[in-house]
Amino acid sequence: MKILSLDSSAVVASVALCEDGKLLAEYTLNNGNTHSETLLPMVESVLRLFGIRATDVDLFACSSGPGSFTGVRIGAATLKGLAFGMDTPCVGVSTLEAIAENAVLYRGLICPVMNARRSQVYCALFRSDGERLTRLMPDAALSIAELDELLAAYGEAVAFCGDGYDVTVPVLTKTQSIPLPERLRHQSAYSVAQVALRHYLEGEYTTDAGLAVTYLRPSQAERTRMEQQQES
Repeated sequence: MKILSLDSSAVVASVALCEDGKLLAEYTLNNGNTHSETLLPMVESVLRLFGIRATDVDLFACSSGPGSFTGVRIGAATLKGLAFGMDTPCVGVSTLEAIAENAVLYRGLICPVMNARRSQVYCALFRSDGERLTRLMPDAALSIAELDELLAAYGEAVAFCGDGYDVTVPVLTKTQSIPLPERLRHQSAYSVAQVALRHYLEGEYTTDAGLAVTYLRPSQAERTRMEQQQES
């Protein structure tokens, strides 16, 4: 099974081509939020190098949020365009679950965190046995203080990953953190593919038309509109 996966949910953009669980190619750029310009050329480059077309792909996958509102939309729209009209299975993967997958070899608690601005992080919590993740809490948007309290209740050291690492770990007062290499903190389309394959084998997939995204909270434009409505 050929799997094409994308992640453009934060600053890093990543594209991967896999054959079942085997990584064939991964193309990652960490050059800022230019995904509207770079993501599709990255896809085309990876496919061209292996001499295959979108019609040869057996499963499409992307990170479906949370994350940057624009980045999540770009990834989903790109995937929908590639899969349009082909009835090829599509899987939208939690960005946080895919980030946690980067650290699956670590045995213990793994907390992916993404900078959500406004003094919050997008976060989730997983336990890994060294081979597979078990989810302990749903994706959420919390203040770092709230997350610190929640994690402290487990009484264990926690491995943190994600682009919220630098704004989270230094200010924790109650939770012991396990340092992870920087490479494991970034979004990875290969991890998206690994999680997507598990979901697919469990019958959790949809079509390009049915692919949905998750934001966890309203966009800035929606918040501004609601504030204006409350003031009027």
